[in-house]
Amino acid sequence: MLYKPNRTIFGKIIAVPLTAAVVAVTAVAAASFGRTVSAAEQAGAADINSLDRTSHGYGQGVETDDNNRPVGADMFNDEMSEYGCYAMLDEDKAIHLTFDQGYENGYTAPILDTLKEKNVKAVFFLTGDYAERNEELVKRMIDEGHIIGNHGMKHASLPSLSVDDAEKEIMSLHEFVKEKYGYEMKYFRPPCGEYSEQSMAVCCGLGYKTLLWSFAYPDWDVNNQPDPTAAFEKVTNAAHGGGIFLLHSVSATNAEILPRVIDDLRAKGFELTLPEI
Repeated sequence: MLYKPNRTIFGKIIAVPLTAAVVAVTAVAAASFGRTVSAAEQAGAADINSLDRTSHGYGQGVETDDNNRPVGADMFNDEMSEYGCYAMLDEDKAIHLTFDQGYENGYTAPILDTLKEKNVKAVFFLTGDYAERNEELVKRMIDEGHIIGNHGMKHASLPSLSVDDAEKEIMSLHEFVKEKYGYEMKYFRPPCGEYSEQSMAVCCGLGYKTLLWSFAYPDWDVNNQPDPTAAFEKVTNAAHGGGIFLLHSVSATNAEILPRVIDDLRAKGFELTLPEI
């Protein structure tokens, strides 16, 4: 895939894939901020609106290959990597821990304590409400070398939004975090795992890489937390190279089992690292 360097979108200098969809969303973004749009870009803007808006709910499924890698994640990559979207990375021994931060439930600090003690860096995907309400924790994430990701200003389902509104959902949080924390986000996770071809093209055109996941489990219901022993087995038995593990920080179970999970994954020969895309 060809890339054009030094493309400026929303004040960001980035390199993005030269697909028709990216040219299109760049045109829409430029127009919304008052820049003169060329005839070629105007033609591209029509293309972005013609892309498929069908909403898909992502799930990695239960089928795995000989290396324990979920077949569903691999299929997603085949379908959407054109737009910089990945559910799993092409690696043999790396696993990437990611946490979705919808709201604070008292367990993020213990999770950060564990990560610091174990010398592990993770990705924390923030909603707008979380970024606004939890300044101390967000600053700690950044100061301790973790990656901050964009989970949408209002946690809105992107496929349900117009192109303009999808851009605002992403970039309003981007600009808020940049202004308040001096941090430039580069990874996006679609709220509820819902995506369409059009919404992923929008993300790509704004300079974002989109990370779904190759492992997740029902850990988000604070009133029905999974049994720690069963949860530990489920997480560690899912280990696979290039894995993107989704955990929710509201989970008491996750906070409890995280130290043992890290030790077990390392004992299996995996490295817990930050993604590099």
